[in-house]
Amino acid sequence: MKRFALPLLIVFVAASFFFAQAQDKRLTFKQVYMGAEPRLLGSVPRVQGWLDENHYLESKTEAGTSTLNKVNAETGESEIFLNYTELKKDLPKGFLVERADDRTSDYTKFLFNGNKDIYFYNRTTKEWKQLTTSPDIEEKNPTLSPDGNKAAFTRENNLYVVDINSGKETRLTFDGNETIKNGYASWVYMEEIIGRSSNYKAYWWAPNSDMIVYLRFDDSPVPKFPLYRADGVHGEIEWEYYPKPGDANPIVKLGIADINSEKTIWVDEDTADRYAAFPFWSNDGKTVYYQWLNRGQDTMIIYSGNPQTGERKLVYTETQSSWIEFFEDIYVFKDGSGFLLRSSKSGYSHLYYYDMNGNLKNQLTDGEWDVDEIIYVDEKNKTVYFDGSMDESTQTQLYKVELGGGSPAKLTSFEGTHSCQVSPGGKYFIDRYSSINSPTKLELFNGNGKSIKLIADAKLPSMDEFALGKVELFRIPGSDGYELPAKWILPPDFDESKKYPVVFNIYAGPGAATVANSFPYWLADHYLAQQGIIVISVDHRGSGHFGKKGIALMHRNLGKWEMEDLITAVKWLREKPFVDSTKIGITGGSYGGYATCMALTYGSDYFTHGIAQYSVTDWRLYDNVYTERLMDTPDENPDGYKFGSALTHVDKYKGKLLITHGTMDDNVHMQNTIQLVDKLQNLNKDFELMLYPNARHGIGFPKFFHALREEYDFWLGHFFNRKFDMNKD
Repeated sequence: MKRFALPLLIVFVAASFFFAQAQDKRLTFKQVYMGAEPRLLGSVPRVQGWLDENHYLESKTEAGTSTLNKVNAETGESEIFLNYTELKKDLPKGFLVERADDRTSDYTKFLFNGNKDIYFYNRTTKEWKQLTTSPDIEEKNPTLSPDGNKAAFTRENNLYVVDINSGKETRLTFDGNETIKNGYASWVYMEEIIGRSSNYKAYWWAPNSDMIVYLRFDDSPVPKFPLYRADGVHGEIEWEYYPKPGDANPIVKLGIADINSEKTIWVDEDTADRYAAFPFWSNDGKTVYYQWLNRGQDTMIIYSGNPQTGERKLVYTETQSSWIEFFEDIYVFKDGSGFLLRSSKSGYSHLYYYDMNGNLKNQLTDGEWDVDEIIYVDEKNKTVYFDGSMDESTQTQLYKVELGGGSPAKLTSFEGTHSCQVSPGGKYFIDRYSSINSPTKLELFNGNGKSIKLIADAKLPSMDEFALGKVELFRIPGSDGYELPAKWILPPDFDESKKYPVVFNIYAGPGAATVANSFPYWLADHYLAQQGIIVISVDHRGSGHFGKKGIALMHRNLGKWEMEDLITAVKWLREKPFVDSTKIGITGGSYGGYATCMALTYGSDYFTHGIAQYSVTDWRLYDNVYTERLMDTPDENPDGYKFGSALTHVDKYKGKLLITHGTMDDNVHMQNTIQLVDKLQNLNKDFELMLYPNARHGIGFPKFFHALREEYDFWLGHFFNRKFDMNKD
């Protein structure tokens, strides 16, 4: 045996050498940001949902053919359900079935908005039909009725319905103009209440397809804010109805339009300062429910409304000492027995089961952890599936709980972040999951959480050839017993005997955690760590890890606890021998930009460098719905507004700050940056500024790459005195 010792040693050493070499490749800018080869991460199939108890739908593109496939969960057998490439032949140029604006649940009828008109396609009959003929006037937000025979839309801020079979167009409102908007949301409602995904749509079909509940907005009391476009010789002003803290809100009414009578019954005509939104119908279509929130945003009421008379009745009331937000995932049982509510009234978000009169039938979950989302309700088996963080706030797992009570059962086991789709009877679920060191996987499980098969793994073999930084998830001891969640990426060649600069990558908004046990969508932070920088994210006590109880500490105190906890993290880092305390950077956009500005002013004894992107600098300059929810009005909370403004602390600024902003930002106005710049200039402070003409909130293409180059130039220039080259690095 001894005669083989030397050759085996040679093989072992050689293998070790090649293994080390194989893991020594470095990421390039073009790999990370431009999709250059070799790719480290592949895509996993897009599961579009369950077709029935035994089959799910999966999007695929192979050899230039795009399809939606019906997959047998048990056998894995796949057949084409829709051939998008073939269907393209039935449609005019520029229209794609997979990009339809709306469709029926059975994928037979599709609605399109193009060329400033609305079109209809029936896959079964191959019918293609133009529904509107107003090429000079744009229709918006077309939506099919539940029976698939009508289409609703807005035109010049009025609500219309067209019968698909007859082509008859019915106009339901007549007073739409620049300030009056029917079924089309006022900006502040879109941004802060019904959400950007609504694309301003503010109407909802009744189950019988004969009525529509909608919101009517009157923006005339709302102050207008000018956005300046500097193109051409004379430039152009774009006016935006934008209420700032203390300003008048749009006047909102909630009405129900009957398509047959062409009349609207008003359910809520209360013109007092309040918010109304998120209407939903009983399954028989005889009652509409909606949420009502007072201007102070601490009392929520659910009302029922009679579509025939407009009479409303109180169903449910909830008050919180800080603030309360609209319930976005109320589930109404098909049998009319009641509804599920996810409420944070206990200090943590939990599930409550009420009858349709607002009487509590059962509290389904409890404890110092959060239910994040209702995933699926199996009414037949009286089971609720939900995402939650019962075991650890940095993870999201799938659970199920019986309507009758009992402890939730955990269905996922991998430590990480899970996003699941449950089959109609709970026989299966598809799990999309990852962790800090494990890229996304897609796996099929049975209803008890036993793995059936791994569908896909995003990790490609080439990943093993690259030296990525070490990622660690941990807690930093904070004040008052809070253990602050943190995640860092250490440089690939990390050496404890050396000194490294640090960059905090944060958002820091209330209830908006950034630290999670999940794999990133892209490798940007790994690329920054590869430059020789420790990249860290730390979540403060109001980030959501400590429930609404922790978030509520931020009430009337924006800036206070974010800075307290982030400064605590810097103090902890300073104790590490490998941290260069003269190079502590921080960056973020929007609220993260605000936190960066506060860190370089109020926290300037701890943070030395920062990149503040499209930042709020003074809360008096942001919109009233978001700001008053957290801060009340400036008259009610003058001290909170003063402390929470970066402008208040600008005299403490002494580091290096790069400020970026889009000149047409309609969300966080460039006014915020201008007022900060004015203060810095008056105090003769050094800073850097980069404006992006006509850019909105966030910097899109093609200016995106310029913004990235500026960022890397800033970090590498100030930390290492070297220039960044996106073509070589």
